Amino acid sequence: MTLREIIERSRKIVFFGGAGVSTESGIPDFRSEDGLYRQKYDVPPEVMLSSTYFYSHTAEFYRFYRDKMLPLSASPNAAHKKLAAWERAGKLLAVVTQNIDGLHQAAGSKRVYELHGSIHRNYCLACGKFYSAQYIAESSAVPHCSCGGLIKPDVVLYGEQLDALTVQGALEAIASADTLIVAGTSLTVYPAAGFVEYFRGKHLVLINRDATPLDGKCSLVLHQKVGEVLGELPSFLPDEE
Repeated sequence: MTLREIIERSRKIVFFGGAGVSTESGIPDFRSEDGLYRQKYDVPPEVMLSSTYFYSHTAEFYRFYRDKMLPLSASPNAAHKKLAAWERAGKLLAVVTQNIDGLHQAAGSKRVYELHGSIHRNYCLACGKFYSAQYIAESSAVPHCSCGGLIKPDVVLYGEQLDALTVQGALEAIASADTLIVAGTSLTVYPAAGFVEYFRGKHLVLINRDATPLDGKCSLVLHQKVGEVLGELPSFLPDEE
């Protein structure tokens, strides 16, 4: 069965995506040959993106974060746009994403579970005041609130727990899906990679440039770019066919 046939017959699709969903928007992934974690730094990115490093080396954290983690000029690609269309068409239940770039919402998706938070939410640790990603990008050194408190991005750093309500919503969506599309992820980061085990539906589809531990368990495996695959499929919206 082709992916188009699977999508046509599905009514409760959930999309579970990783960094590979946004690479076609110009945002590097993490673990591929040219990914962020393969680049050479004096301090490994995994360390700089940890909770411990944020509090102990805040200025250095923000220097790296502004340089590598704030792709504010990126735009949604064909994958983001097609998923938003499927949601409008009543085929897609939810997007579960490990990405923090906000591109699913920028494309129009409404029900998005951001497992690792978002660069677009930043809060004062003292008073809770909200600040935009643009404010963080334009601030110098360590960004502080008008009250003097330290501002922290609402992203899940290494050493921090995932948000319980976000996890619950994501797992409930996956468990109720008739089709789960897993895309752009190496499925090596836990606990997120384990979410696939909650799927009880009919079609498990994998779209990823490289092989993953899930390949042998899928109804369909496509080792291609996510945007190229989804971009060729119908939107299933009557006014856009």
